[in-house]
Amino acid sequence: MNKYEMLYILATDLADEARDGIIAKFESIVKDNGGEVEGIDKWGVKKLAYPINYKSEGFYVLMTFSAAATLIKELDRVAGITEGMMRILITKR
Repeated sequence: MNKYEMLYILATDLADEARDGIIAKFESIVKDNGGEVEGIDKWGVKKLAYPINYKSEGFYVLMTFSAAATLIKELDRVAGITEGMMRILITKR
């Protein structure tokens, strides 16, 4: 298994329950596919470097995990169809 970091930005207009649900959803995707989540770090609301969808702030979340390389496509696919997801970046550590 490889080690990865997934940094994603959520919209600030999401309710706290919805935001926590999205974070839990990505954690469960990793665990359900045989991966191991090492940590989830909620950075909170930060100013964006440039506007995304006319918004200047976003809620940053960093998830570090170990998983098979095939899981990255699934995480990217789910992030693309998740409501409230502004940006995603998955890097290998």
